Amino acid sequence: MQKYFIFAALALTAACVDEDPMDGRSAYLDNCASCHAADGTGNGPMARELGVIAPDLTQISARNGGTFPRDAVMSTIDGYEASGHLTGAMPEFGAGDMGETVIVENNGLGTPVPLKLLVLTDYVESLQR
Repeated sequence: MQKYFIFAALALTAACVDEDPMDGRSAYLDNCASCHAADGTGNGPMARELGVIAPDLTQISARNGGTFPRDAVMSTIDGYEASGHLTGAMPEFGAGDMGETVIVENNGLGTPVPLKLLVLTDYVESLQR
């Protein structure tokens, strides 16, 4: 019964929001494509101007034995894990407003995750080749 209450509350909350729901592709194009390119291959125009090589985001799973490392990707985008931020070229998105949080259930534990971080990670996962 409690599970249904949570879903009903989320549906009611979504119905009360005036703005369009956040989608991962739009969030990616607005925040990531200038360096990582629209297709995720890492050859965006801003990366060339900064003189850095942006990682090819389409090969994250391939570099990780065929598994998408969801938590590590979220940590890198957020700025919690410094690997993506060592050059200082990639912004620490978690330092800004990443929107409302949603509860993501994993192994029976609920973890609050900013919606923008979640949709960006989902979109990056969809880019895998």
